[in-house]
Amino acid sequence: MLLTIDAGNTNIVFAVYDGDKQLSSWRIHTDRARTADEYRSLVSGLYREAGLSCDAITDIIISSVVPSANSHLKEFCEKKHDLEPLFVGADAVKDRLNINLAKPEEVGADRIVNALAVREHYPNPAVVVDFGTATNFDVVGKDGAYEGGVIAPGVNLSIDALHRAAAKLPMVDVAKPEKAIGKNTVEAMQSGIYLGYVSLIEGMLARIEEELSEKPYVIATGGLAPLFADGTDKIDIIDQDLTLKGLLEIYNDKK
Repeated sequence: MLLTIDAGNTNIVFAVYDGDKQLSSWRIHTDRARTADEYRSLVSGLYREAGLSCDAITDIIISSVVPSANSHLKEFCEKKHDLEPLFVGADAVKDRLNINLAKPEEVGADRIVNALAVREHYPNPAVVVDFGTATNFDVVGKDGAYEGGVIAPGVNLSIDALHRAAAKLPMVDVAKPEKAIGKNTVEAMQSGIYLGYVSLIEGMLARIEEELSEKPYVIATGGLAPLFADGTDKIDIIDQDLTLKGLLEIYNDKK
């Protein structure tokens, strides 16, 4: 069985696969100070809840954009499973994915893995809108090559920045407002955050479409994807397992 680990700045997702079938997945908050022993304790509990045995894991593949967590994750894999994990970077996909950039090594592992998953599972050209700590737009061209993209501040990051920088602005939940014009501070902030990001999504997709000279297929992923997909008709599908699918593709290719 395969253990896939997608380590992002906000969450780390663990998933177990038997062949191409996902048996279980878990999402935990990213803590850069979490030790290998703490990972062992957490994951042991998750295995028990899912009725899985750690002894059944034969391979581990990791996509990480959190360098400070990598040594702890590696140690966890070695201690818990007696396995050396494969960390994914540009080199891991060079035979399957053309990265049309001057410095492919600078691209985040999650963006590369998502692009590979999109190339294999969806029509091209395509755009991935990933709602994470940053809001990323990643473009896969008609020929299946990764063409680059856009990195914007994430939704929760923007809310936190507003609250920290403006003494009178409270922390608010992300919610779809009934109207654009808020009648109080919270409504005004929720409108600015939600509808502002919907406008960002629609505006960036329009610009990308113009540059591609063709309408791309749009896939949304990340925790807030369903909420924002509800506010626009520009998103074709939500796929919360997109990165995991990409990791599985890379693993299958390496076997």
